[in-house]
Amino acid sequence: MKNYKRLLKYIKPYLGRFGLAIICIVVASGANLYLPWIIKDMIDKVLAERDMAMLNFISVSIVVVFAIRGVFYYGQSYLVSYIGQRVVVDVREVMFRKFQRMPMAYFDKHQTGETMSYLTNDVGAIQAALVDNLIEMFTEGAILIGSVVMMLYLDWKLTLLTLITVPLVGFAMKIFGKKIKSTSRVIQEKLADITSLLQESISSIRVVKSFVREKYEIERFIVENELNFRATMKNVQFTSLLTPTVEFLAALAVTLIVWFGGYEVVNGMITAGSLVAFLTYAVNLANPIKRLSRIYGRLQKAMAAVDRIFFVLDLPETVNDKPNAIELPQIKGNVSVENVTFSYDGAHNALEKVNFEVKSGQMIAFVGPSGAGKSTIANLIPRFYDVTSGAIKIDGYDIRDVKIDSLREQIGIVPQETLLFSTTVMENIRYGRLNATDEEVIAAARAANAENFILELPNGYETQIGERGLNLSGGQRQRMAIARAMLKNPQILILDEATSALDTESEKIVQAALDELMKGRTSFVIAHRLSTIFSADKIFVIDKGKICESGTHKELLALNGVYRNLYNIQFSNI
Repeated sequence: MKNYKRLLKYIKPYLGRFGLAIICIVVASGANLYLPWIIKDMIDKVLAERDMAMLNFISVSIVVVFAIRGVFYYGQSYLVSYIGQRVVVDVREVMFRKFQRMPMAYFDKHQTGETMSYLTNDVGAIQAALVDNLIEMFTEGAILIGSVVMMLYLDWKLTLLTLITVPLVGFAMKIFGKKIKSTSRVIQEKLADITSLLQESISSIRVVKSFVREKYEIERFIVENELNFRATMKNVQFTSLLTPTVEFLAALAVTLIVWFGGYEVVNGMITAGSLVAFLTYAVNLANPIKRLSRIYGRLQKAMAAVDRIFFVLDLPETVNDKPNAIELPQIKGNVSVENVTFSYDGAHNALEKVNFEVKSGQMIAFVGPSGAGKSTIANLIPRFYDVTSGAIKIDGYDIRDVKIDSLREQIGIVPQETLLFSTTVMENIRYGRLNATDEEVIAAARAANAENFILELPNGYETQIGERGLNLSGGQRQRMAIARAMLKNPQILILDEATSALDTESEKIVQAALDELMKGRTSFVIAHRLSTIFSADKIFVIDKGKICESGTHKELLALNGVYRNLYNIQFSNI
């Protein structure tokens, strides 16, 4: 119940409504407890004594009591649903905030579909834990307690005899509850696997169709779907066994009541009406116990999802602000990388003792074979990851000593694959600076050589570009990314193979836009095409996580080393 108690803390802002809901539940449940007393009075007074006044009173009271019950039942249902829905919204927001704060290392290790599953399947399960189950738990609990009180009032000896079965019921619920929770956790994991497969397959549908792998993807889905089915049926097996077990124990209690109560009526110890009322209360007692057993089973199923949610919320945020972190002031763009070593997995170094200095306004290029560590350096500068050892300083400030937001606000990134949002062209560019005016957005697009193709779109800047901008060409998406970076106006710029996926004509247009973007900024360019970095102030050749050569284009050619070899490979046919 540890995590359930944590979940209940989210109710704290709504304690006023929760208190009103409890009152409504108690009153509505109390109406149900009035019915057995009506039966008692009907048998002992109306039928036995022919009391018409009591008959009239009972008739009126039934209408009044159940009218009141209807009002308070509406109140309990609305209030608890409101609280439950608000808690679901709050937890989903907390989860989303958590994922926004998680380091890049988390997303490197977890599929997008798995992350989405936490926010959909798992958070959705809280609805069952807090709304449906909570309403029933309080309602049945109130009926249960009220029934016991009334039974004690009618015949305390018979009540104690009846309650002998309660420990047996509790034991059965405990045993089955553990098994239900265990299988429910497996179900949530299988749902996450299905969500991951769906996200992966649908987002890569072009690749699937180009390789004619529809049948293969269907088979993968069938396997995951079948595993989920098996886990669900295992859960159903235990859930289905719990209810009849509890019902059997309840039947034993009723049997004791019938025998011992009948004995007391025969011997004149209680009236027939009292026994019938007692039996009705006993049924009222048995039904809540049965329903509470079902609620307990559903609650255990929901708690498997709640456990997964709090597991994520408890994950450490390895890249975060120090308690005494300061705001990074407006920077000039001097960058110093001092003896930096970095490892993704803690076992193998992606970078090892890397040192270099960059002056404000310089264009720096990183070249080398794939996997050498070029993109790793680019990821460390905006602090997507923290260095394992050494330090990266900007204008003398260690980037670990400044607030992350103030650091990244002054760094612009144009990646190889531009990701756009399913909104308008205008809003996609404005993402670079959310308070930018329309005129500033248009100016940035014009500077990025993007305005011509934007104006040719159906609605110009107000055109909805679709999911991830896939209805635009690669060059068009890159120019929008450049416009976004221009609007941000950063002092440090990182270009991660920004033209490598483009055709020659698009590359020329995009490169012209990049040249405009880099003016007056400290720029780090990762490039496979050496033609784009001939004019760099300094080129660092990275190999196996180390800088093996550095210098200008001409100086590196003269060294006749790794750079010269890369140059010969690319330009041997020219």
